[in-house]
Amino acid sequence: MILHIAKKEIKETLRSGQFKWILGITVLLSLVAIFISQEQWESKSIQREISEDKERELWLAQGSVNPHNAGHYGTYAFKPQFPLSMIDPGVEKFTGISIFLESHNKNEADNVAATDQTGLSRFGDLTPEFVLLFIVPLMIMALGHRAITGEKERGTIRIIQTQGVSNQQLIIGKWLANYIPVVLITSIIFLLASIVIHKFDWTLLATMWAVYLVYFAVINSLTIIISSLVKTSGTSLVILLSIWIVNCLVVPKLVSSYTNQEYPYPTKQELAALISEDKKEGIDGHAPWSDASKKLEEETLKAYNVNKLEELPFNFDALRMQKGEEHSAKIYAKHYDNLKAINQNQTKVYQRLAFLSPFLPTRFTSMTLAGTDYNTHWNFADQAEKHRVEMQRILNGDFAENSKLGDWGYQAEASLLEEVPEFQFKGTGYKETIYAARTNLLILSAWLLLSTGLMFFVSNRI
Repeated sequence: MILHIAKKEIKETLRSGQFKWILGITVLLSLVAIFISQEQWESKSIQREISEDKERELWLAQGSVNPHNAGHYGTYAFKPQFPLSMIDPGVEKFTGISIFLESHNKNEADNVAATDQTGLSRFGDLTPEFVLLFIVPLMIMALGHRAITGEKERGTIRIIQTQGVSNQQLIIGKWLANYIPVVLITSIIFLLASIVIHKFDWTLLATMWAVYLVYFAVINSLTIIISSLVKTSGTSLVILLSIWIVNCLVVPKLVSSYTNQEYPYPTKQELAALISEDKKEGIDGHAPWSDASKKLEEETLKAYNVNKLEELPFNFDALRMQKGEEHSAKIYAKHYDNLKAINQNQTKVYQRLAFLSPFLPTRFTSMTLAGTDYNTHWNFADQAEKHRVEMQRILNGDFAENSKLGDWGYQAEASLLEEVPEFQFKGTGYKETIYAARTNLLILSAWLLLSTGLMFFVSNRI
């Protein structure tokens, strides 16, 4: 009986002009979004590859150079562009794609796309993720707001009941009839995306597809619930549109504002001031007259049992600079760990408030699967910093071993630059990605169970 109801409803839906218009608009938006995203993804990937090759070429082109000068010359670490970012670009346009690696300083990610956008960007970009999160739920509500109210308005609800169809069977049939077209459209979107994406992980893509289907199932259940409770289709549509506005626009904005107010980040100027203040308490590679440098000098002379720095078997200037690098690296680690702690606290707030809207857990899970969330960016920044510290260790080590005190004119062999490896970002595996998204997945599952249970509960009120 359930399948019979679903089949009948699907046939009627396919015949309706409303469905054809909604389907046409949704498919058109999806195709345009995929085309635009694919073009942008390809362009950015080419730019990244060219930049990486050019930057390595410039690094090696220094030839025979003083190691410390090479450290100040620096190089760039580029964040890779993950395949599924074509579907969900996440926060990438706000976080930057490259970090300049140099002596003494840990730099923020640069080339932030959002800084080059106009005020129109606040309305969102047309991406597959935008269509899936905002447009498809609208389609579900537009198609399903008359699922039960239509029967009430036509007076056919009692006729259906007299034919032995229970309220539960009617609701399940209506639910399936409204959900199956959504499954097909979603599958087509992901299929088209998979055709244009290069070298992607099928497990991640399939998981993202399943996550969005769960999100749509929740929206579909809420649609059937409202259609069951009210008497007219007009009222049902107004209520559902209000739910869409609250779910997709109001709650995310309020939660974001509340979270930033509870756990605000320090400004760039405040952070720089704190780091600068802490740096004064330790050794500075360019300040041989400081107390910390004098203390290091005394300890080194005593350790090697010599009276003068010139008698050391290495260049003390390079050792001092390396100790300065190690000190500054600890300072940066301390303050950036504080920033990461703020991010973790914000994430916990988002998770606690995710029960207010199924949009939130879906959004965060999608970004995690695509590798475009803040945690991935922090991972990139951490790996770039480790690479910077290792780069300075190699350069200062050569300077210390192959030159004498005060020999700032020392030129290392060009082969030294090749010893500094190219930056390679190591992403997380599938299990680690799912583990990172576990809380949001549980919250979204709870939304599914709650909405489904509530749908069956209100069936007795038809």
